[in-house]
Amino acid sequence: MLAGGSPFAAASHGTFAEPWAIAVNPMNGTLFITEKAGTMKFYEPATGRSGSVTGLPEVAYGGQGGLGDIAFAPDFAQSGTVYLSWAANAGSGTRKAVVGRGRLVCAAGGDCQIEGLGQIWEQSLPVSGRGHYSHKLAFSPDGNYLFVSSGDRQEGAPAQDLSNNLGTVVRLMPDGTAADGNPFADRGTPTDQIFTYGQRNILGLQFDADGELWGLEHGPAGGDELNHLEPGNNYGWPVRSNGDNYDGSPIPDHTPDDGFAKPAISWNPVIAPGDFLFYTGALWPEWRGQAVIANLSDTSIVRVTIADDDASASETARHPFPKRLRDIVEWRDGSLWVIEDGADGRLLRLSPAG
Repeated sequence: MLAGGSPFAAASHGTFAEPWAIAVNPMNGTLFITEKAGTMKFYEPATGRSGSVTGLPEVAYGGQGGLGDIAFAPDFAQSGTVYLSWAANAGSGTRKAVVGRGRLVCAAGGDCQIEGLGQIWEQSLPVSGRGHYSHKLAFSPDGNYLFVSSGDRQEGAPAQDLSNNLGTVVRLMPDGTAADGNPFADRGTPTDQIFTYGQRNILGLQFDADGELWGLEHGPAGGDELNHLEPGNNYGWPVRSNGDNYDGSPIPDHTPDDGFAKPAISWNPVIAPGDFLFYTGALWPEWRGQAVIANLSDTSIVRVTIADDDASASETARHPFPKRLRDIVEWRDGSLWVIEDGADGRLLRLSPAG
């Protein structure tokens, strides 16, 4: 399955219908996989058992839209709360990304359901397109804040307009309200939600071991970016990009004096990242602290080493895969689990080759 010299041995554990995200239940290691059309499944690595999840929202399925991310609340052991994101119909042919939360209940030896799912956040500017929802979820290491990536919905200009929350990362309280101390907290809603802005389509949102937040962003024709996300920073989209528009027209590259935050690393040609993680496990100890990125167009896993000052990064290795990779997680034994993109995307466990 994998090219000779790959560091991975891969084992398949079933297929899924347009899988979009994976999350690991912190209590028992069960993997939960969202499927874009609005369904969710689970897989138990310890037993090989799989099942379904009910109680899901109605989604606006089509294009890049549908059921999105899943995240377990920091207090999941006590509350059973999980968070979901999805694309929702907003009337008059428009759509928006939303986030909701509910309680996950699983029957012993049976299926699971989400009880009391309720919406807690939404994009403030619905648009008619079906792209760039982003809607990735990440809790801060202290568990106090929920971060959500809010894509520019292929509109561009709203990412530089602080009167809406498109093209941003927002920082929320766990109930979905704007967090105190946000950079623009005194400007009213939704501006008071905004943590960073000037962003296109962030499909990776992760904290490193030092508690620093990073965003992995799709560029246009070139210019995928890994950014260190710091409060109040403007990352330049669509005024600056290290790529060009799809029609070939140029976008000015980042320059030292352009006034925008610069990517730690960018790619041209693109890798089209699905998602990433910072590796912490024991199976590949030399990878600890590296960003491990699952890619779509490049059909690879890329490893990136970040400089000590977080200002720059370099690609350490690129490991080819036969198919597009949509998401990646680290399991409790240090193995990596990835899902392939598409109608019959496989769930693969990756362990050291040999």
